[in-house]
Amino acid sequence: MSTSASKCENIGHSVTTSRTLANGQAFGFIISSSRAMALCSIFCPRIPLRFRPKPISPLLSKPLFSLSYRVYSSLQSTKDELGTVSIGFLGMGIMGSPMAQNLIKAGCDVTVWNRTKSKCDPLVGLGAKYKSSPEEVTATCDLTFAMLADPESAIDVACGKNGAVFGISSGKGYVDVSTVDAASSMLISKQIKDTGALFLEAPVSGSKKPAEDGQLIFLTAGDKLLYEKASPYLDIMGKSRFYLGEVGNGAAMKLVVNMIMGSMMASFAEGILLSQKVGLDPNVLVEVVSQGAINAPMYSLKGPSMIKSVYPTAFPLKHQQKDMRLALGLAESVSQSTPIAAAANELYKVAKSYGLSDEDFSAVIEALKAAKSREA
Repeated sequence: MSTSASKCENIGHSVTTSRTLANGQAFGFIISSSRAMALCSIFCPRIPLRFRPKPISPLLSKPLFSLSYRVYSSLQSTKDELGTVSIGFLGMGIMGSPMAQNLIKAGCDVTVWNRTKSKCDPLVGLGAKYKSSPEEVTATCDLTFAMLADPESAIDVACGKNGAVFGISSGKGYVDVSTVDAASSMLISKQIKDTGALFLEAPVSGSKKPAEDGQLIFLTAGDKLLYEKASPYLDIMGKSRFYLGEVGNGAAMKLVVNMIMGSMMASFAEGILLSQKVGLDPNVLVEVVSQGAINAPMYSLKGPSMIKSVYPTAFPLKHQQKDMRLALGLAESVSQSTPIAAAANELYKVAKSYGLSDEDFSAVIEALKAAKSREA
């Protein structure tokens, strides 16, 4: 069961919250939709159309007995209010840097850390403070975000030497926005919570450009209180957020999403090459796809560059392959067959072997080109 809350663009920096009604428990009983409709027809006469209020948005016109709902708040977070909470940010990579920058621009009091200090310099130039270890960041900040490359890095930064757990304490919060497996997230959660602090996993759906534009999607799970406290800052960095319950659910959702994305990209690469081989213009293919039912933004965004064999990095191929590997492990743990994802993963592994790890994940097409060359 999940709920989501997204930014209301017409209300400045409005803050949204979300709540979950699980299996009808909030009502104290369970009622079937068919019986509910019957009861309504008896006791609730239909209101003529001309007297019915028009819904403010499609979200508010859902059936009465929807299992989840959103509560919108007109509470506005001014720069002064945001600045009252000290924010830490660990990891100034391709995603972490623009995310931290958006917090700074919104008026937040931000302290940053990265293994390579020079990557923090642009943020310090914008007004951020710098600390030399994750421990120092969590010791001085109320709320700390972490965006690390992989499970190993996320665990080391949180629990290793001079890690975040050694500085954090009761009353503080740790939000891990890295993409890791559920087991790693649970391990970090336990270490953080043993200090008395709160933990929230919040992996993001989105790449470099959405991070820069504050258009990320947060898939959160963990302490609900921390979710509520962190929401204004998630709203600065993203366009929507989902609360998914217990730790591990956010990590699992992100892996499923990235497994689908990686498989789609591999299939798209096959289509581009096939269109070329049979004498079609691949640019027209991209245009046709972009106007049809199978359209996804990444096709029109990545397609033209793929045709030119250029792969500007928005989401590194090595990270996509890592997520495919973790997703396959997740599937294995529940005995779920994933033959398409498994085949796609092999292509990403081949692309990595050709030295394309740091290229955009759309460079997976090069693995198929190599296979075609071998066949020729």
